[in-house]
Amino acid sequence: MPENVNLLPNFIHNIIDEDLKDGKYADGIHTRFPPEPNGYLHIGHAKSICINFGTAQKYKGLCNLRFDDTNPTKEDIEYVDSIQEDVKWLGFSWDDRMFYASNYFDKLYDFAVELIKRGKAYVCDLNAEQIKEYRGTLTEPGIKSPYRDRSVEENIDLFGRMKNGEFADGAKVLRAKINMASPNITMRDPIIYRISHTPHHRTGEKWCIYPMYDFAHPLSDAIEGITHSICTLEFEEHRPLYNWLLESLGFDINSRPKQIEFARLNLTNTVMSKRKLRQLVEGNYVSGWDDPRMPTISGFRRRGYTAASIRDFCEQIGVAKSNSLVDIAMLEHCVREDLNKKANRVMAVLHPLKVVITNFPADKREDLLAENRPDSDGTRYVPFTREIYIEQADFMENAPKKFFRLKPEGEVRLKYAYIIKCNEVIKDTDGNVVELHCTYDPESKRGGATASRKIKGTLHWVSVKESLPVEVRLYDYLLKADADNQKDFITALNPNSLTVLSECRIEPSVAWVSQGTKYQFLREGYFCVDKDSRKEHLVFNRVVGLRDSWAKAKRK
Repeated sequence: MPENVNLLPNFIHNIIDEDLKDGKYADGIHTRFPPEPNGYLHIGHAKSICINFGTAQKYKGLCNLRFDDTNPTKEDIEYVDSIQEDVKWLGFSWDDRMFYASNYFDKLYDFAVELIKRGKAYVCDLNAEQIKEYRGTLTEPGIKSPYRDRSVEENIDLFGRMKNGEFADGAKVLRAKINMASPNITMRDPIIYRISHTPHHRTGEKWCIYPMYDFAHPLSDAIEGITHSICTLEFEEHRPLYNWLLESLGFDINSRPKQIEFARLNLTNTVMSKRKLRQLVEGNYVSGWDDPRMPTISGFRRRGYTAASIRDFCEQIGVAKSNSLVDIAMLEHCVREDLNKKANRVMAVLHPLKVVITNFPADKREDLLAENRPDSDGTRYVPFTREIYIEQADFMENAPKKFFRLKPEGEVRLKYAYIIKCNEVIKDTDGNVVELHCTYDPESKRGGATASRKIKGTLHWVSVKESLPVEVRLYDYLLKADADNQKDFITALNPNSLTVLSECRIEPSVAWVSQGTKYQFLREGYFCVDKDSRKEHLVFNRVVGLRDSWAKAKRK
């Protein structure tokens, strides 16, 4: 379990402090993270994970992982596995407390029967459209179902026959009997069970009726001894139903779970809906749930974000009661801060321009010492040869006065190496610069007679002969900046969210790196070895650039 997770005071902890002060929950604090296995988790779920597990950690309590697997039409074991991987990757453990709502299907059925016996639930034959019509509006009360006054005996018989598979999907539902005139529409006889002749990924064909989330959730919390059921703000209007179910079934008010809502995470330039993310995957707008442009935890992991940076981000944004929009630059800042401390530096040229150092021997190779990180004692050797590559943007033929990179008759220092001077520019028949001929100062290397000669520009480079070919994938935001103004989010997709550079070169020290290894490419940004990478075909994802707009904004 990571240290210092979600330990800053917040209103949820204030509520828990008051509960403990009042003598409630003497056996300890117990939270849960209850994802539905109908897709991969995204960055918003990471916030919930940090809050739930972090709260349990702060109070030396427990946190369960429970899958809300009550809708077999959308759920899959693939999602169950991915959710476990994501929670573990973030640094959290549920120990032996992994549960499923389906564990409780028998108990939930018994609870539903008990509600019928108490006159608090009934079988309704209205279809979905009719139920919606009868529910009323915010200004008009609902209309009672014509089946609302069925006898207890008839309801028990019909509910048992629903369970036994005698009725088609949608033919009947079980509804809670509450108040059709309630100002809270959620309380107007909500559906608590529906028929679905769909095999379940865990229970197979045992059941053809399944509980609704609003029914299964509070009762699963109660069964597991959860003390504080922490969920996002959209469930605030469902809290009266949560409490009604627990009260109607006789759970003690002093020990039953308490639901607390917090504001969900909304990020700029980002889709934060599982339904929309599924649409992106199924419509082949992205390569999969772990596409590095996706805001899924697996997508961020593949791109090169670290678990520590995501936890730090979730800590910094805090826990609020009202929804707001967070600038994605803040998340990128947290990633930079973490990678700056952990990522070794290497040199890579993304848009190569060949430089021939005419006074360096053609058959000579010189291994130059380079530091891995400024704050580390680690070093490596970089091969220097007669022919090297520099970035195309680091040369300008007609350069302005304050251009401190390479230009005709100009000098620059090569990182870890020598000062070179551009003597000749070679062009193709179309007038494009294809090669530079330069000379080097042999005494300008570290320790040489002219090593301290002042040169304003320092360039990164790689050897033509010794460097490795590498594919680099540059990622931009998945959505354009004006996405909030688009009715259809697909029209707001950024057509330039992925750029693939196939002619890049990198120093040979990375030849044996494994998937997920992260580097800072000098002067370019932070990059991560992609899962598509092979020994004979290196592939790097750009994690984030070097410029930190969030830190700059904070300084202002």
